[in-house]
Amino acid sequence: MNENIINKTAEYFKKKGIVLPKISELCNPHSLDKNTISKLKNVDKNTIDPLNLFRVHWFNNRDHSDFSSVPENIVLSEEFTGVPAKIIVNIGRLFPLITAHKVLAAYGCLLPRILNGEFDYSIHKAVWPSTGNYCRGGVAISRILGLKSVAILPEGMSKERFDWLEKWVEDPKDIIKTPGTESNVKEIYDACNALKKDKKNDIINQFSEYYNYAIHRAVTGPSFEKSFLNIKKNSNLKARAYVSASGSSGTLAAGDYLKSKLGTQTAVVEALECPTLLKNGYGEHNIQGIGDKHVPLIHNVMNTDFVVDISDKATDNLNLIFNTNIGKEYLINKLGLNNSLVDKLPEFGFSSIANILASIKLAKYMNLGKDDAIITVATDGADLYLSELEKTKNNFQGTFDTTACANIYKKYLKEINTDNMIKLSENDKERIFNLGYYTWVEQQGVSLSDFEKRKDQKFWLSHYNYMISLDKRIDKFNSL
Repeated sequence: MNENIINKTAEYFKKKGIVLPKISELCNPHSLDKNTISKLKNVDKNTIDPLNLFRVHWFNNRDHSDFSSVPENIVLSEEFTGVPAKIIVNIGRLFPLITAHKVLAAYGCLLPRILNGEFDYSIHKAVWPSTGNYCRGGVAISRILGLKSVAILPEGMSKERFDWLEKWVEDPKDIIKTPGTESNVKEIYDACNALKKDKKNDIINQFSEYYNYAIHRAVTGPSFEKSFLNIKKNSNLKARAYVSASGSSGTLAAGDYLKSKLGTQTAVVEALECPTLLKNGYGEHNIQGIGDKHVPLIHNVMNTDFVVDISDKATDNLNLIFNTNIGKEYLINKLGLNNSLVDKLPEFGFSSIANILASIKLAKYMNLGKDDAIITVATDGADLYLSELEKTKNNFQGTFDTTACANIYKKYLKEINTDNMIKLSENDKERIFNLGYYTWVEQQGVSLSDFEKRKDQKFWLSHYNYMISLDKRIDKFNSL
């Protein structure tokens, strides 16, 4: 620890009115002092205000006027999914600043650096490599804390992401566009390695940051447990699985917590067009929010139970139904779905739809019944993909009408089957684990011993325990 930097940063934050939220407060924001909660009611969720740090959790209600008793969620019924098991979708678009949950990951990755005196605000610049939402979360948290930052993301990501960044970065040069799209993660790493030569740049790589894993296991996991227990109440409902897209694998860490508390199995979702985990495959796709063609260093592969692949044709086309008047009319008038459910479908972005489809596939594979539940997550909403929606409309083959909606719904949702998925054997887990060697040891310089110790569950537990131990140090820092 560098006490001089810690004290200097604490003084800097105090002048700015910055108080760091504790991990326990992010797990249970109702434990915040009433004065903070009262002040928040007068703060817009999208402003650069230190109080918005106390909204970086899963409990914001839909109009951000207060905190919900449990995380906002949508329970998808058999009427919609075609399976009797309940699919519980926790809503990520209610996070402040970027309408996505990656602000939590960004806070979790910066917090230990601040408490340890590793990040000097007067010297260092936080570099946020991402396929879209994480770099926005990093820029948002950095601006609130008064830190310099850089966003790195592929040039092919949605226009909405770049529009947001252009409003939030202090210098347009702080947006670095790398070649390619969702699948071009190595190009992001190449840009990071170039920036790393300047010691002032602190590369906060979500794909290799164990703090990213730890914050989700420590905060997202307990939050999702609360939403499930609220739905369960006095029923016989049993949580059977947790489903999450790979991405950086941070959100997947909630599955480790849920497995230890509820006995769930964990399923990782990826794009069928780039079946890296399923087949050691490669390719391009448009399920934005999933970086691929590699295995993230923070993916706890040996504690993962299923791999489920979903086509971007399914997510593109269902996004069209969920977010157009023709589609909504079909769902309400022809399928007889409840208006309130259809009104909420825009809360599902591309990776969210993929998570839902994977949950349906898994429910069919496991032959789950009405007393079974699958917990999943909508990491962001359709508002981040409006430009992609227009592309799908423009490229649609034929006439987009009620008949087209019926065909899309039948093909990609009602008749979804259990192909292109696998229940992982120990050999399968070893195969996926070993695949990460080529990225992390050969390309990125991680030592073989550091790479291999990730097989031990005690390794992952230690990162979780470290994160939940920070509360006392946060209190001390805030009081300096």
